[in-house]
Amino acid sequence: MAEITHPPMDQLQDLEYCIDSNPSWAETILLAFQNYILMLGTSVMIPTLLVPAMGGTDRDKALVIQTLLFVAGINTVLQALFGTRLPAVIGGSYAYVIPVAYIINDPSLQRISDRHDRFIQTMRAIQGALVIASSIQIILGYSQVWGLFSRFFSPLGMSPVVALVGLGLFQRGFPLLGNCVEIGLPMLLLVIGVSQYLKHVRPLRDIPIFERFPILICGTIIWIYSLILTAGGAYHNKPIATQISCRTDRANLISTAPWFKFPYPLQWGPPTFSAGHSFAMMSAVLVSMVESTGAYKAASRLAIATPPPAYVLSRGIGWQGIGIMLDGLFGTVTGSTVSVENVGLLGLTRVGSRRVVQISAGFMMFFSIFGKFGAVFASMPFPIFAALYCVLFGLVGSVGLSFLQFTNMNCMRNLIITGLSLFLGISIPQFFNQYWNPSHRGLAHTNAAWFNAFMNTVFSSPAMVGLTVAVILDNTIEVEKSKKDRGMPWWVKFRTFRGDNRNEEFYTLPFNLNRFFPPT
Repeated sequence: MAEITHPPMDQLQDLEYCIDSNPSWAETILLAFQNYILMLGTSVMIPTLLVPAMGGTDRDKALVIQTLLFVAGINTVLQALFGTRLPAVIGGSYAYVIPVAYIINDPSLQRISDRHDRFIQTMRAIQGALVIASSIQIILGYSQVWGLFSRFFSPLGMSPVVALVGLGLFQRGFPLLGNCVEIGLPMLLLVIGVSQYLKHVRPLRDIPIFERFPILICGTIIWIYSLILTAGGAYHNKPIATQISCRTDRANLISTAPWFKFPYPLQWGPPTFSAGHSFAMMSAVLVSMVESTGAYKAASRLAIATPPPAYVLSRGIGWQGIGIMLDGLFGTVTGSTVSVENVGLLGLTRVGSRRVVQISAGFMMFFSIFGKFGAVFASMPFPIFAALYCVLFGLVGSVGLSFLQFTNMNCMRNLIITGLSLFLGISIPQFFNQYWNPSHRGLAHTNAAWFNAFMNTVFSSPAMVGLTVAVILDNTIEVEKSKKDRGMPWWVKFRTFRGDNRNEEFYTLPFNLNRFFPPT
């Protein structure tokens, strides 16, 4: 048999900068700005989807986008300093769309005739639900319950979960790119060509600019191209849906965004509380917790770090809960989770530096305060972002599959668990999604609307379904006989903070805070 030349590796080696190493300051600032540009896609799309349904105007939408970006910057800094300490951007989450839509369609709110008043009252109801629901993550995180639950994880069980964190977002890739294929497809081809085929070309000193800054380079080129198409009248008399996807002037962000606006807590008024709204929102909090867990595992691998131990994972979930509470207090219209596209960017640029993400948080806050400047970048057509998602979500999915190297994939037990988890993780959410739209209750349609929102949210999440299937099967089928096949001899040393000496390098708190919060 030929010699195996690629044995399993704890850490990826094919990256330039790990979590604690930093590029030059010029590179760092450009990389941070690139992270900011990338997370604009989700930050603009979620308010664009929800705010009009709440009764809000284009100006309200611009203010919500600014608030979402501002709080995302705060949450990213908190997570990088005191949470998992991984280079993970914390941004808005699509997992909250279903419970938020349930609140929007509440009859007591729909009866309000004045659109602006309905927007304000709906926003306050969403805020109250987020504040109450955030307690789930805060409790599960800081009580170490989530860390204890993570002891049921194994490389075999986590592989499909991390894979589904990326692959499960396929509907935000080519289906949205296809809404304006003349912009999206050139962007996709250009990103692949620049980042992969030109990555060794170095026209500027020794910096591989095509590998480091593919989004800045390709995004600028295609954005200018889309501006030319818009100015040249290419979309005159086209359907409204085409104009919204393709034109650079349909979002009305530049004209409606204020020059200066400092978001602050309770800017929409005090939150209002409802038990039904809060229970529905808790489903999204649970989903975002599972999705973030998978994203943290992927981020650790792409930052050349060890998998986060249970203590660190719980710490990160706790801080994420505080982030969701901030979302509720500021009024961002959605909760927070790890930005999967920004995790993929770590691998595409081969830079896993924590400092880059911390500085990107500064860009988020700066451009959210000076709204006109941020609105210029936010006016990029969404198919440009969808093209990037095709590459980045796929990359995160492949990172999940890479955990299978620590398992025995010549074992039928493992093949069945992996295949079933992946297939059901895609198939079940697709089944639920085809029955759901903002004005319909979805597949679950009992008389309790909050229960409908809860069930539809949970079963619409690929990562949540994948985790449920994988963990149950992996911990009930021939468990004792299969410890080696599941990859437990490799995994067990990363369960505790002291289990591996490298954990201290990657996950120790700054400012010598470990004296007051000793890891376990």
